Amino acid sequence: MRCNLGVVFAVALSLLTAAGCSEHNAETGAAGLDATTRRLLAASEEGQNWLTYGRDYSETRHSPLDGINPGNVGRLGIAWYHDLDTNRGQEATPIIVDGTMYTSSAWSKVQAFDAVTGKLKWQFDPEVPGKVAVNACCDVVNRGVAYWEGKVFVGTLDGRLIAIDAGTGKQVWSVVTVDQTKPYTITGAPRVIKGRVIIGNGGAEMGVRGYVSAYDGATGRKLWRFYTVPGEPGKRDGEVSDDILEQAAKGWHGKWWSDGGGGGGTVWDAMAYDPDLDLLYIGVGNGSYWDQVRRSDGKGDNLFVGSIVALRPDTGKYVWHFQETPGDQWDYTATQHMILANLTIDGKNRKVLMQAPKNGYFFVLDRATGELISAKPYTAVNWSTGYDLRTRQPKINPAALYSQQKSTWVALPGALGAHNWQPMAFNPATGLVYIPAQEVGFVYKSDPDFKRHADGFNIGLDLNVADLPDDKAVQDAVRKSVKGTLIAWDPVRQKQVWSIAQDSGWNGGILSTAGGLVFQGDTHGMLSAYDAAKGSKLWSYDLQTGVMAPPVTWSRNGKQYVTVVAGWGGAYPMFMGGLSWNGNRPGVNRSRVITFKLDGDKRLPAVETTERGTLQAGLAGVDPAIIELGRRAYNRTCTVCHGGGAISGGIVPDLRYSPATSDPAMWTAILVDGVLEQQGMVSFKRDLSVREIEAIRLFIADRARIAQQATDRKAAAGGKSD
Repeated sequence: MRCNLGVVFAVALSLLTAAGCSEHNAETGAAGLDATTRRLLAASEEGQNWLTYGRDYSETRHSPLDGINPGNVGRLGIAWYHDLDTNRGQEATPIIVDGTMYTSSAWSKVQAFDAVTGKLKWQFDPEVPGKVAVNACCDVVNRGVAYWEGKVFVGTLDGRLIAIDAGTGKQVWSVVTVDQTKPYTITGAPRVIKGRVIIGNGGAEMGVRGYVSAYDGATGRKLWRFYTVPGEPGKRDGEVSDDILEQAAKGWHGKWWSDGGGGGGTVWDAMAYDPDLDLLYIGVGNGSYWDQVRRSDGKGDNLFVGSIVALRPDTGKYVWHFQETPGDQWDYTATQHMILANLTIDGKNRKVLMQAPKNGYFFVLDRATGELISAKPYTAVNWSTGYDLRTRQPKINPAALYSQQKSTWVALPGALGAHNWQPMAFNPATGLVYIPAQEVGFVYKSDPDFKRHADGFNIGLDLNVADLPDDKAVQDAVRKSVKGTLIAWDPVRQKQVWSIAQDSGWNGGILSTAGGLVFQGDTHGMLSAYDAAKGSKLWSYDLQTGVMAPPVTWSRNGKQYVTVVAGWGGAYPMFMGGLSWNGNRPGVNRSRVITFKLDGDKRLPAVETTERGTLQAGLAGVDPAIIELGRRAYNRTCTVCHGGGAISGGIVPDLRYSPATSDPAMWTAILVDGVLEQQGMVSFKRDLSVREIEAIRLFIADRARIAQQATDRKAAAGGKSD
């Protein structure tokens, strides 16, 4: 029976909130605040700049600029572009401060540009060790930087928070925010609130305990830390979260803190801030392990996994929470983009927080108290049948509790979610939220033979059940079932107004403008502009590579610009493999910062085709038992980066084409000796036996043989080979 602390917390909620409100003294006036903080508080009025990750503290990603509009958007052309020096996934939101653009790229590098000309002023490389890539669930990405009082702040993949001089690009200070002996990472953008730099971390798939921290922007001194899940019972952390986690621990069971699980609950992306209420909102991620039986004996809500939590930014003190997915066992994180707005609901003006997280429901909360106002599915959902507004609980489909039922569950949404990290946007004029949604199913099954690995994923699931058959017709049918949709959502009526169907499940983040436009990039490399009210496509431009990052807009000397960081990568192309593609250019990735203006006349260079090489086909007649051993070892260890069925999504090498696959000595040098560690490929000798390592090689060679046979059949039939 699930231990439900939601009602207990709800009863205490008004008392806690009232106490918190009576204690704090929100600094919403100009007196006593530094210049940057005053600007950040009024960021929504600075149309010429983009001062923080979501443009303003409410994270609306809506610009008041209207110089580019439906009447002239067709004249957009490239003003300048800059080729980045890394071609892994690019997810950053550039910020623009008084004519200078600051952005980040893969491997946590930071760049400063003259925003108008594109001239590179400086690049800062934190020199993240390549071996850290094994701790990153979803590529070596970085989502952006923060700016405050002449400094630029970045979180690095290996868990550092670094302050950089905005003028020179030189390091001012650096602090390690995680235990670097554990598989923590940082991929999210910091936020700065009243001189406090707020940063979380990732790593729940690998087995860590999540938290969010605040550091003094001037010195790097740690000010507070809030852990999001309880630690070992009877042991206090000496942090502000200690008291509330003693209550939360009542909804945990077993020994979640031990054997490398850690509980999870990482704060790896979304945050927002209300200066009037003086509340910082954080989104908390999934549990570790995913299998709740292994994590918590299959019982309990496991707070604050899958929750939105409101804290005081000065102290980190807990105020309220809402748990979207109690006892989460589907990786339904609450770390997706949150937006703050004032809406008229049932005739009353409500201060709300809106979120469309992975679990497929669009939530509208009272952001002062955490009250659940409404929750409706914005895409296909089969794990639950709705939410009870009184109990604040989902009505869970019993069949979805795969770990308790010891069964297989095919879920929509899947682990990639109905909406992932790609930010949405809110236009107050249309009253619509624009969501980059997706339908990507996933097969869940507990792994009865699970043993924790020293490196890589540790989620407790049997990933072998998700293998695609070699039947091309079945593959095509599954590929067609994967959908992406740009949804215009009315948060008051909880209803879709319009949608644009897209043929991929991993498209880009959103920008909304007062010019009546919605901008979004897509898998095929097209950056497009849509009519915000009707959804009709008004303009598009081929950027030659998949676009995941959200565009931004800004102005200088009366001219409006649109900028986007283009580059393919992330969880979908790495893990989904054969279901992933980069437009009609498989295996090609180019990373660029590209800026548009009306009548821009620059052109991108011609696309150069790249060949994947020769399939390293194995011999027929290899013992099927060895191939099966290799398949299972590959799925447990390699599939999350190199793709299901050994089919790469084009971000890391497709091993079917790697010369190492047909060279046992080279294969051993890589997987055992770690000769490519600095390129991100670590040794797996701690996790795999010599026999398993060789079996993986033979499995991949067999996959190459099957691919070669399909190519030969196609060629014999007069078709074009791969």
